[in-house]
Amino acid sequence: MFDHVKFGVSDYAASKAFFLKALEPLGVAVVSEGPMTYGVELSPRGKASLCLYQAEEKPAHLHLAFTAENRLQVEAFYRAAHRSGLPPTRGLILPLRPERDAVACDLQTPLPSF
Repeated sequence: MFDHVKFGVSDYAASKAFFLKALEPLGVAVVSEGPMTYGVELSPRGKASLCLYQAEEKPAHLHLAFTAENRLQVEAFYRAAHRSGLPPTRGLILPLRPERDAVACDLQTPLPSF
């Protein structure tokens, strides 16, 4: 269901260390990392990932990405989300993720109140 979940943290180094240690028994490791404002992606290789980034705003934005089998599913996802009240600027269609053979459907908070 999820391609990745990304959220902001107030202490990037401590949060990264915590999640790496806590998720180590599940085979989770760093698969990519950029500047603290972009963050780190933690995952068992080739599976859904948890991403953390340094955030100043509170609460930090939450970023959810759902897997889809093809671009038609992504487009249908966005049409359904927009009909359900998602503002057009809150969803992004991402290119295929070749390393996971999937398409990501991204949503970023704040989402509309329902």
